[in-house]
Amino acid sequence: MAVVEDISEFRYLPEQAQTLGTDVPCAERIAMTLPDGRILSALRFGEGAPEVTLLHGAGLNAHTWDAVALLLGRPAVAIDLAGHGDSSWRDDLDYSPAVLADDVARALELWAPTPQVLVGHSLGGLTAQVVAAEHPERVRELVLVDIVPGLDTDAAPAVLREFYAVTDFASRDDAVDRAQAFGFGGSRADTERGVFFNTRVRDDGRVEWKHHFARIIASAFDSLKAEQAASGGAPWAQLAGVTAPVTLVRGEHGFLQDADVAAFTEHLPSAAVVTVDAGHNVQETAPDALAAIVTGALNRGTR
Repeated sequence: MAVVEDISEFRYLPEQAQTLGTDVPCAERIAMTLPDGRILSALRFGEGAPEVTLLHGAGLNAHTWDAVALLLGRPAVAIDLAGHGDSSWRDDLDYSPAVLADDVARALELWAPTPQVLVGHSLGGLTAQVVAAEHPERVRELVLVDIVPGLDTDAAPAVLREFYAVTDFASRDDAVDRAQAFGFGGSRADTERGVFFNTRVRDDGRVEWKHHFARIIASAFDSLKAEQAASGGAPWAQLAGVTAPVTLVRGEHGFLQDADVAAFTEHLPSAAVVTVDAGHNVQETAPDALAAIVTGALNRGTR
């Protein structure tokens, strides 16, 4: 008798939950149609109104938060930012934080009626900052993961541009091999899971990256750098104006340098800074530590 392989996007949750010592929550894919006709997709974990909204970084997708969502054990929404996961690509190639934040604000209005603990990693963190500044009624605490305004955008893109020089493969195993060769993804099992969520099989049988950044990585980072240069100190002023409590989570082996953290503390002296033993993708390399930080923010809101 043939064995039917589980190809559902939640196939890994039971094994992850067992490893982490948590229960398996109900989980579903949700989506909304934006005013311009694009689709914004997300994952909803748990029952009841979401308390946490999670925003991933460039080139990732909502499933990067699976372990954190399991450890939190609270109702949560993880959004696929435009151009990533199951959300529509933008024809204008504009994936700047301000543009992405408009989508997220609309999603919060529909999916998360109560103020959220808003957690953003990398590009998702810059997006979360805009949401918190422009829609303070939607955010009760802001958690930035290994990102601050004005972070040098030269170092990381050099590696990413080389990695995404190849955008399609004969199989997912080939994609896993390339990711591991570049040091992405941790164990092979972790990398296989990440590749499964971040690729799709084309009609011709070849496997390609799902997210738009794989095709426009150079222009995407060039645009972000240009936006930073044009804004001067505006991003810092915007972040400093956020009325919700702010926590910066720094991966000890991530992208932030001491000078970046010093600038953050100078502009937001009342904000908390927590350093954890993790790489840039803290949600994947130290999900327990990040979940504990987010749980602290959630508990502060219920006292």
